[in-house]
Amino acid sequence: MSQLFTPVRIGSLSVPNRMVMAPMTRSRADDAGVPDDVVVTYYAQRSSAGLIITEGVFPSATGKGYVRTPGIHSASQLAAWKRVTEAVHARGGRIFMQLMHSGRISHPSLQPDGALPVAPSAIKPAGQTWTGNGMEEFVTPRALRLNEIAGVVDEYRRATRHALDAGFDGVELHAASGYLPEQFLSSGSNQREDEYGGSVANRARFVLEVLDAMVAEAGGDRVGIKISPEMNFNDISDAAPQETYTYLVEHLRGRNLAYLHVALFGTGVDYHALLRPRFDGAYLVGGGLDQAAAENMLAEGRADATVFGGAFLANPDLPERFRLGAPLNAPDKNTFYTPGAQGYIDYPALSAAGNV
Repeated sequence: MSQLFTPVRIGSLSVPNRMVMAPMTRSRADDAGVPDDVVVTYYAQRSSAGLIITEGVFPSATGKGYVRTPGIHSASQLAAWKRVTEAVHARGGRIFMQLMHSGRISHPSLQPDGALPVAPSAIKPAGQTWTGNGMEEFVTPRALRLNEIAGVVDEYRRATRHALDAGFDGVELHAASGYLPEQFLSSGSNQREDEYGGSVANRARFVLEVLDAMVAEAGGDRVGIKISPEMNFNDISDAAPQETYTYLVEHLRGRNLAYLHVALFGTGVDYHALLRPRFDGAYLVGGGLDQAAAENMLAEGRADATVFGGAFLANPDLPERFRLGAPLNAPDKNTFYTPGAQGYIDYPALSAAGNV
């Protein structure tokens, strides 16, 4: 039998298969960051995944980066997410919440009182973000003062507590895609001259402090981290990425983390060979995998579990389709971020299509 269908331990969880649903922004929350009713259905439909990792959820109001994305800092948000976890657990599933502070990848229209987004340094990223008025240019962010950073770290701790109170099995730190943790980590976005900038040890300090705060609240075996070296999304760059990520992953050891989630997209460097031996928990691999590539990664011992994005988006019963060798629904990119049920909860399962 393919290793895709064998159990594996991911932190505190023993999961029945090695197919993880990737975190994917879907923009189905209301203006207050409260997930809509269709969000409950969406995640429940995909409960056969070995593990679901939610879309990025902002830990505080200042962490919001896109219109209609969800948060976890208010009572109404927590209550809505509790309905999600109850629905997933009722179907036998397991679910982690991804915590995503967008940092400079935001816009004043998305911030409390129209404030500037915060970042390690006041460097404007190239590009645009989704706002209530459509796509708008990024602005020059406000550099966090040294005495503010501990408060941002604590926002992650409180968000972790809220996620656990909402019934999540654990939390993932989003330290990729050009968001706040990676902004601190990367030399191109971090030009600080204090203990959070300059050397790789200083630039990694914020990420490690956030992880420690999350671990203090949840325990290491309920905390994961996502990285994506050289993805360069949202205008992020680093002068020496192999050195940076080697240092970071070496310093994850000893924290008893549930997993390291590494998403790669054609870097030309075998980061899995570089990073996996340096990590002491479950190693999750993602980035454009199909079934054959995932099975090869597992068979070669290069991953403990494999992460699928678009395939899970369009195929709520993906593990069953893989098991049967059934055809896959194609994702509709036109409805990835649109409100409502279309392109969200209406992808048919095999049983609905009359194939089972």
